[in-house]
Amino acid sequence: MKLFSRLKQIGAGNKSSVTLPVTVPVPLQNQKETDIPEIYKVIAEDKLPTNSKALSGDMVKEENFVPDGADEEMLGAADEKQLTERRDEVKFIKGDHQNGDAKIDIGNLNGGKPEFTGMSKEELLKYANDPFWVRLRWIFFICFWAIWVAMLVGAILIIIGAPKCAAPEPLPWYKRGLHAKFGHVDAVKSEDVKTAQKIYSSGVIYELPAVQTYDVKKPDVEAQIRRLVDLYKSSDMKVILDLTPNFVSKDSQLFKDALSNEEKRAAFVWMDGASEPNNWKKVGNSSSAWEQLEGSYVLSQFEPGHYDLKMNSTLVRQELGGVLQHLIGLGVSGFRLKNTKFFLVNNNLGDEEPSYTPKDPNMMDYGFFTHTQSTFQKGLGDVLYDYLGIVKNASEDAFLSVAEDMIRPFEYVVSNSGESLGVDLPMYGDFMKTISSSKSDKNLTQQLQQTFMDTGNTSWLQWNFGDVYVDTATHASALALFMSLLPGVPVVPVDSIEYSNVKQETYSQIQEMRLSPSYMHGELSVFESNNLIAYTRIKGGSPGYFVIFNPTDLPQLGNFTAEHKLPEKMTISYLSENYNNNGTHLAHSTKVNLNELKVSAHSTIVLTYVPVKSE
Repeated sequence: MKLFSRLKQIGAGNKSSVTLPVTVPVPLQNQKETDIPEIYKVIAEDKLPTNSKALSGDMVKEENFVPDGADEEMLGAADEKQLTERRDEVKFIKGDHQNGDAKIDIGNLNGGKPEFTGMSKEELLKYANDPFWVRLRWIFFICFWAIWVAMLVGAILIIIGAPKCAAPEPLPWYKRGLHAKFGHVDAVKSEDVKTAQKIYSSGVIYELPAVQTYDVKKPDVEAQIRRLVDLYKSSDMKVILDLTPNFVSKDSQLFKDALSNEEKRAAFVWMDGASEPNNWKKVGNSSSAWEQLEGSYVLSQFEPGHYDLKMNSTLVRQELGGVLQHLIGLGVSGFRLKNTKFFLVNNNLGDEEPSYTPKDPNMMDYGFFTHTQSTFQKGLGDVLYDYLGIVKNASEDAFLSVAEDMIRPFEYVVSNSGESLGVDLPMYGDFMKTISSSKSDKNLTQQLQQTFMDTGNTSWLQWNFGDVYVDTATHASALALFMSLLPGVPVVPVDSIEYSNVKQETYSQIQEMRLSPSYMHGELSVFESNNLIAYTRIKGGSPGYFVIFNPTDLPQLGNFTAEHKLPEKMTISYLSENYNNNGTHLAHSTKVNLNELKVSAHSTIVLTYVPVKSE
C-alpha cells in the first residue's frame, strides 16, 4: 500500500496521466527478483473511468500477474500513437525488504529528450592547462583586443576625416553695416571720416558727376578718386560711388568717335531721317527728346548736349566695363547706378501713349505720358546682371546696385532665374515714407510684407533714410532702431534728421545687434497687434530679437504671445531715446511681461528671448 500511495502522489503531479503496470519483468540468471525494476506505462486521464473510486482499490500490482492483453485494451489506437511519440516512464527499484524502501526513477520529463546539463567545474578544470585550449584562449583574447583597437582607430579616423559643419559665413561688408551718404567726390573733406564713424558705417557713398563717368582714366579725375580712397584706408569703411552711366556729353570721346565713325554710332540711339522719330519728351519738361545732328536725330532724354547710350550695346559694355574695372583697381569697393530704368528703349521707337492718371495736365509735358517705350524694357535685369558679373570678376568683395527706387522690381529680374534680381542691393518701395508719415492711413504690416514679396523675399534691401519726413512725429531713434534690424542696409544721408537727431550710442547698439547670428542669418516674421507693428529675427541656437514699434499718438498694449506663440516674458535689449519720456521707467536688461507691456507712443523697443519649443 505504501507503493500505491506514492504512485497516487506521482499521478497527482501530472494531472493529464496516470501510471499503470503493463508488463511482468523476467529475472535474469543470477539476478534476484527484488532487484528487477518494475515498469509502468502512462495512460491519458481522459481514458480513465470517471469514477475515481473504482481505481483506488485495484491499482496495486499483483505479485503473480500474467499478462493477458486486457491491460492493453484499455488504450485506444490514438493513444498508442501518442505513446509512441512520448513515453515518460517511472521506475520503482526495490530496495531493502526489511525497511520496505524503494528507489524511484522518473525518466525523461521533457518529451523523451535528454536534458543538457553541461560539464561540471571539476570536468572543466581537467582542460584548463591543456595546450590546445590555452592556445585557443590566447587567440580569442588577442583577436578581441585587436578588433576593439581597430574599431577605436577607425572611429577616430572617421571623426578626423569627416567634413566639418561649417559655421555660417558672416555677411559681406556691404550688408553688415550702415552706409553713410555724402555729396559729390569733389566735396570730400577729412572730417568725413569722423562723421561716418558716428553711425559705425561699413561703407561711404559719394557721387561721381555724370560727365566724369567715362573719364575716370583722366589724370585729374583719377587723382581725385585716389584721394578719396586714401582718406578711408586707415578705417574699416569702404568707398562706394554713385555713377550715371546712361548718357555722355558731346565732348566725350565716345561721342566724338561716333561722329567720325558710323560704326561707333551703335552705342547711341541714332536715327537717320528728316523728322523726329516719335513724340518722346525730355525728362521733366516739354521739349523734344531728339536732337538733330547733320541730317540725323540722336536721343537726348536728359540735358541738352548729352546723348543717351544703349546700355546693351557691345561698345557701351566694353566702355562701362573698363570704367568699373579701373575704379576697382583704384580701391573703390561698390557701385550704385543711377537712371537704370532708362538703360533700354524699345527698338520700334513707337510713340508714347497718354497716361490715364497723368502727373501733369499739360499734354505737351513729360508727365502726361506713360513712357512704356523708353523705360523698364524687357531684358533690363539681364543687362544689369552682365555688369554685375564684370564687377564680381574684378573683385569678389565688390558689389553693384542701384541708387534709386526700382519702382517695378519685376523688370529687374534675370531671365530664367526665378525671382533673382540683376543687382546686389535693390532699393524699392515707399515704406520709409509711410512709417514716418504723420497722416498715413496705410497698414504698415501689409506694406512691409508686400515690399519683401515684390523683391523676391530673399533680397537685402537698401532702406533710404533720406525718405523720412522732416516733420515726422516719430522720434528719429525709433525709426533707426526699427528699420536697422530689418533685412537690409540703411543708407543714412549725413544731412538727414536720421543722422543729426540720433545719438551715437543708439547707432553703437544697432551695430552690435546687426553683428549677431540672429540678425545676420535669422528668419524674419512680421506681426501686428493693437495698432503695433512688430517682427522677430531668430536663428536656432541664438537668442532672438523681438522689435515692436508704436506709430500712434498713445501708448498701446500689445498682445502677441497667445496668437504668435511667443514667450510670455522677454528681456529688454534696447529702447528708443524717447521711450521713457512719457512717465514710463523701463531699463535695459530687465524682464517684462509681454502681455502687460505698454509701448510708448512713436517709440521702439527691442526685446530678446529664447524661442518657445513647439510640442
